[in-house]
Amino acid sequence: MATRLMAGMNDHEAGKVPNTEPGKKMPQFLAAGAATLVALSGGCALAWTSPAIDLLKSPGSQCPVSDFEGSWVGALLPLGAIFGALPSGSLADRVGRKMLLLFMAVPFVISWLMLALAKSVGVLYAARFISGLVTGASCVVAPMYIAEIAEDSVRGTLSALFQLLTTMGILVVYLLGLAENYVALSWTCFTFPIVFCAAFFWMPETPKCLLGKGKREEARKSLAWLRGRQDVGSELANIQALVEEEAAASKNTSWRDIIASRANRKAFVICLGIMVFQQLSGVNAVIFYTGTIFQAAGSGLPPTVSPVIVGVVQTVFTTVAAGLVDRAGRRVLLILSSVVMSICLAALGAYFKIRGPGLEPSDAAKAIGWLPLVSLAVFIIVFSLGFGPIPWALIGEFFAPNVKGIASGVAVGTNWVLAFIVTLTFASLQESIGSDATFWMFAGFNAAAASFVIFFLPETKGKSLEQIQKELAGNVK
Repeated sequence: MATRLMAGMNDHEAGKVPNTEPGKKMPQFLAAGAATLVALSGGCALAWTSPAIDLLKSPGSQCPVSDFEGSWVGALLPLGAIFGALPSGSLADRVGRKMLLLFMAVPFVISWLMLALAKSVGVLYAARFISGLVTGASCVVAPMYIAEIAEDSVRGTLSALFQLLTTMGILVVYLLGLAENYVALSWTCFTFPIVFCAAFFWMPETPKCLLGKGKREEARKSLAWLRGRQDVGSELANIQALVEEEAAASKNTSWRDIIASRANRKAFVICLGIMVFQQLSGVNAVIFYTGTIFQAAGSGLPPTVSPVIVGVVQTVFTTVAAGLVDRAGRRVLLILSSVVMSICLAALGAYFKIRGPGLEPSDAAKAIGWLPLVSLAVFIIVFSLGFGPIPWALIGEFFAPNVKGIASGVAVGTNWVLAFIVTLTFASLQESIGSDATFWMFAGFNAAAASFVIFFLPETKGKSLEQIQKELAGNVK
């Protein structure tokens, strides 16, 4: 999903330990680029169902599936991601960011191998659940790694690489879908985690993680490589102070800390609401079933071509989004995103109403056969600008250090739970209430999201974490 992925990005942004001496940027880009190659596999896993389900349903399929089974094949990835995301933060603290990321290549390889060779639906189910486990974990650990290796001046750009590589993975699968070859699709995706492992193996562990384990000399060497210079003593001391401060703040943290503080309560409600609305926007239904939607719509474009266009648009505007969040502000982009998504899905519902339930679209629907592509393309554009990346940034900005682990885990888990429900029920909803009513329902959720942002979300652009906490606590006059 597209999109889960900036939680933990602001671990360094306490406003107390600035990097006083800028270093070389290329080593940081190399390390972050290598780390985010894991997102390429995650993006492939997210979009795999779009071409694969239709291929599995086609005559002569090596593993035929029904519509019901196809829904579960899609839904088992977000279900697995729930169980992969929740413990990954604590696992990363125990075994290290680098080691855990490298280990993720193993289940990815196994899952793609199982999908390529599957002869039964049970194997498909198991493979998708495994890929979900590692996709969910990578959504937490890779952004954590990037946040801890980057200087403040490039952290935003490097953080955007994870989302960008995810969308590129989605696009790669759409392009592979043009060949309409299930075996080629799965075996090509099989190579990406191997490439990730080969590239990331040479990258250093984060200095912060090494200091947390008492390995100061290794931390110094890591920081020296990342900054491209040897005089890193001042920054290393700053990181050491941050590690000690966070360790003290997080000691004996419990749910009482969230309930007892007005700022924490408000932050929790806001972030939970934003995460819920991100999934109720219907984005996973769009990504997982892009080809099916266009096929049902009777679009003049081949169903394998339409997802490619949507994937290109998503990749381009995810790149654009990286430079807009700190310029336009969070509220503006979220409101714009939700309002336009609501309009797009309402238009898509109207198209299906005009089209009618028959196998062939009506003459009126044929005249506007371009509408599904335009609606979904604009939907992806505004999602990529707002409700795609921003909810993950808000987790890092809103939660105080002492509750960030617990509160973020619940928020991310909730996100994946909703992704599972939406993915599993989308096809059933279309069948039971119709495609028109289904898209109108999601349009209503997006309208509600706009209202939630307007009335509950404070703007955080240009504010320090201390300022945000004071505002949440009601201490700003």
